[in-house]
Amino acid sequence: MAERNIVSRKPSAIENRGTDDDPFITMQRRMNRLFDDFMALLPGLLPYEDMGASFTPRVDVEEDEKEVRVTAELPGMDAKDINISIHRDVLTLGGEKSSEHTEKKGQYQRIERSYGSFERQIPLSVEVDGEKAAAEYRNGVLTITLPKPAGEAAKTRRIEVKGA
Repeated sequence: MAERNIVSRKPSAIENRGTDDDPFITMQRRMNRLFDDFMALLPGLLPYEDMGASFTPRVDVEEDEKEVRVTAELPGMDAKDINISIHRDVLTLGGEKSSEHTEKKGQYQRIERSYGSFERQIPLSVEVDGEKAAAEYRNGVLTITLPKPAGEAAKTRRIEVKGA
């Protein structure tokens, strides 16, 4: 009696590893893209921050009846390396961040240099008095105070809605 192979031979997933129709390879590629996109949104989370890449400081904007206060996290920078300007209704923060670390042990020497620049434009929803603006940089946090013009409260008025 002749022997027959009763199991049909289909190509296995391992043999098809390079093709796009393998659902596991497709899922792995999608997960890799998902993690790449996620890490791009969260600069500075990794222990080694690649400052040559895009550096975007975190910024908070608060407003009350007297002023607009902008707070930006700029760790490791010097006040002289920060540029601030106001043009019409846009506040622009910019600067350059650089560092150098040298380590010597016997015949071993390691030098690490990193740098990066940033520019962040923040649209202002209200008019501010740029002449009276002030900025303070302390412990890696920049605080910009933008007072509103003196007559700003008088310009605001309630409008009554009439019903039919």
